[in-house]
Amino acid sequence: MISVAVMCFLFWILLTWSFAVEELAAGAVISFAVALFSAKFFVSEKPFYVFNPVRLLTIIFYCAIIFMWELIKANVDVAKRALKPGKLNINPGIVKVPVGLRSEYGISMLANSITLTPGTITMDIADDVNGQKWFYIHWIDVAEQDYEKAGDAIKGTMEKWIRRIWA
Repeated sequence: MISVAVMCFLFWILLTWSFAVEELAAGAVISFAVALFSAKFFVSEKPFYVFNPVRLLTIIFYCAIIFMWELIKANVDVAKRALKPGKLNINPGIVKVPVGLRSEYGISMLANSITLTPGTITMDIADDVNGQKWFYIHWIDVAEQDYEKAGDAIKGTMEKWIRRIWA
């Protein structure tokens, strides 16, 4: 519960960007209340895992550089497709992509990162009998039929960086 309260309080500070005593006190009370009711849904194991300075810096680097770069590339690609006069150049479909992450937090972070980039939506996460995780992703332009190559095209470097955070 404490780790969720700390994270909520940090987000409170980032959102309000006010350091008045009243604001900080209200943020602390609200963060504690939110953590009291929601901690069991957010943290399943290792509650202070992300507070390691190396992991925290890696998360910041991932969000600020890696994810933003993938987001810009996807936005440019979708914008080119939408603004191209004449025929709309898309080949939509659903692809099955292997996932090499084992952590539930990492899998969730990768699925959300893929969904937040324009042109892709993570529709389902499945396991096979060997324990391999798979994403079913709706892709605006299915450029690859091979699931390994499709996975490389969709995930880019995101999976590698997320593995560094949630190893």
